[in-house]
Amino acid sequence: MVAGHTDSPCLRVKPVSKLGGDRFIQVGCFTYGGGIWRTWFDRDLSVAGEVSIKGENGGIIVKQINIKKPVLFIPNLAIHLEKDRENFNCNTEVQLRPIFASKAGEAKCCSGKVEGTLEGYADPRSVLGDHHDSFLKMLATEAGTTPENIIDLDIYLYDSNPAAITGFNEEFISGARLDNLVGTYTAINGLIESVKGGSFEKDVNVRVAASYDNEECGSQSAQGAQSAFTKWVLRRIAGESFEVSIAKSFLISADQAHAFHPNNPDVGIEENHRPNFHGGVVVKVNPNQRYATTGTTHSILKQIAFEAQVPLQKMCVKNNSPCGTTIGPILSSELGMMCIDVGCPQHAMHSIREFGDTSSIHQATTLYSTFYNRIASILETSNH
Repeated sequence: MVAGHTDSPCLRVKPVSKLGGDRFIQVGCFTYGGGIWRTWFDRDLSVAGEVSIKGENGGIIVKQINIKKPVLFIPNLAIHLEKDRENFNCNTEVQLRPIFASKAGEAKCCSGKVEGTLEGYADPRSVLGDHHDSFLKMLATEAGTTPENIIDLDIYLYDSNPAAITGFNEEFISGARLDNLVGTYTAINGLIESVKGGSFEKDVNVRVAASYDNEECGSQSAQGAQSAFTKWVLRRIAGESFEVSIAKSFLISADQAHAFHPNNPDVGIEENHRPNFHGGVVVKVNPNQRYATTGTTHSILKQIAFEAQVPLQKMCVKNNSPCGTTIGPILSSELGMMCIDVGCPQHAMHSIREFGDTSSIHQATTLYSTFYNRIASILETSNH
């Protein structure tokens, strides 16, 4: 099993988002996860997520939407007006309020309030009045409905600028949410690649790629890694053989790793464990169970990497430095399954735009594909 997560730190629209004075229309947002919030300023932002709308006979229909153009912006204060020009201090409640429109522009372009707004207040299902009319109209149009039919929203902001291959040698990736879309992509792609060549038909193991939500805020949700959902699914697959199967199973937690930072060489990462771009998949080690790697699981992955011809690197944080964590220790303890924490190296983790290398994508995909093909045989012949 190779598992990652799909969520990243971002801004999320509040249940009542209607903000602004007499000059601007603004959208109230939560901060989700531990983002580097200063990077959200001066960006072309858009929104995506889910809209719940009224269906027939009291049913509720959930539609996914994506406004594929910039519609929001959080402007910095000009440096001429800053009292403290050396340090960036952001009041996330007040200063992370994106601008959606101006009142003057709204008056010119829009015909007024959403039809039926006042009548909508009496309906507990209605969100008319919770959000600006033009904001609701935009979401409703994208969902193929009207504002009156919207019951609720789960809407997130994102950087509308696409990812890019960068660097003189085109060896880097610059883009949003590398943590942890890279882990999710390589896990699923590794699974797909592993079934080529006929090995799947002879495999006695079940191959699983899993991606969870809410890792950035603790994983305690129905769709998070701490949910009983994983155990229920595996029990349904294995049936009465579940407990026996767990003892013959192995979990790779695939989440991004910190690479050596040339502008901050002495911060955070221990001097003998500093991963490099193009140096291979990173194995993350922490004896205090921030990562689930053990000597046994590391040894098993080394054998797989040897057969895959994929290099490995090691990463440890300093004793006096804080250390992040992953879904690895959570799933390993919930399932009682051997586990190792790995990931591809990157910079700027939790920024609105992150930076990684291109070669690690292929390395991780090859490693996971080989893992799916070989783990059953390796475990069967190992004394673990």
